[in-house]
Amino acid sequence: MPSRDTIEIYEVYAYRRKVVFFVLVLALLVMVFLSLSVGSSQVNLKDAFIALLGRSDDVTSTILWRIRLPRIIGAVLAGWGLAMGGVAMQCILHNPLASPYTLGVSQGAAFGAAFALVVLGLGPSAKNEGFLAGLPWGVSMFAFLGAFASTWLILFLSQRKRLSPEAIVLSGVALSALATSGTMMIQYFASDIEVASIVFWTFGDVGRASWSELFLMFCFLVPTSLFFMIHRLNFNALAMGDDVAKSLGVNVETLRKTSLIMAALVAALAVATFGVIGFIGLAAPHITRRMTGGDHRHLLPQSCFMGALILLSADTVARSIMAPIVLPVGIVTSFMGAPLFLYLLMKGGNLKS
Repeated sequence: MPSRDTIEIYEVYAYRRKVVFFVLVLALLVMVFLSLSVGSSQVNLKDAFIALLGRSDDVTSTILWRIRLPRIIGAVLAGWGLAMGGVAMQCILHNPLASPYTLGVSQGAAFGAAFALVVLGLGPSAKNEGFLAGLPWGVSMFAFLGAFASTWLILFLSQRKRLSPEAIVLSGVALSALATSGTMMIQYFASDIEVASIVFWTFGDVGRASWSELFLMFCFLVPTSLFFMIHRLNFNALAMGDDVAKSLGVNVETLRKTSLIMAALVAALAVATFGVIGFIGLAAPHITRRMTGGDHRHLLPQSCFMGALILLSADTVARSIMAPIVLPVGIVTSFMGAPLFLYLLMKGGNLKS
């Protein structure tokens, strides 16, 4: 029977998690409305709300519906997916440094995009008149294939050689170096315009996606989020160790393989759609863990909101700090997140707490 002090401590802790969740949701909503009004063309909140109802002038409606609203939705979806993938990878691999970026998913996508832009002639200077020239979502599709190839290689090695979770992360680092060297080789033989296209793609931009691409990503995120939420208690068991999870009836190998595939595919889709956006999948879970603890019943959803909030805030800063120039969001996420992450490291010490 737990003591009264233990019960009171748990109640305070549970109340704190509820407060954190409420603050995250409220902050994300505030940032959404702020992002609608901030930019090179200032639109006050009243006009923005009227435009969303379809009762504004053509200029304001065009700014909101064709430029800002897709960026906002793209930032929320990408931040949600990258943070969710980061939480899952860190749990199933028992490594606080695991993320879509450290496992080579982002670098594989960059290689696929570079291959499509230069080798297959899908870049801006392409003279290809074959079927590839009219291929819809050509660069994004090959970026997704590159990211998926990295994931498949890691899974193949882990199953064939029975690699430990630590060795899987090291395999991802090796594949990252391989994909990066391949991208550099393609850049070496590319023209100036093609190199510029590759560099621009790797910067990351949440405003490049169309409504159809956003809808596709949303349709993929919904079942993936449900999958991780259904298995959130299994993740708690897995976080205590493989032996403990097996004793509680969790099929560890199946859960690890399935979760890694789902997390990598979500990250691959986000990177293929918006380009390389680092740091979100690594930082958002750790920042949330510092505030709410390691219980995946709360860590999973709150990390998703945290990732969406960080990426949307970074994009808002990128659009407004040097307006009308729009900075690449990947640069801003690193500038904003890295100092905060280092501060949390110095303050909290162990990442696994």
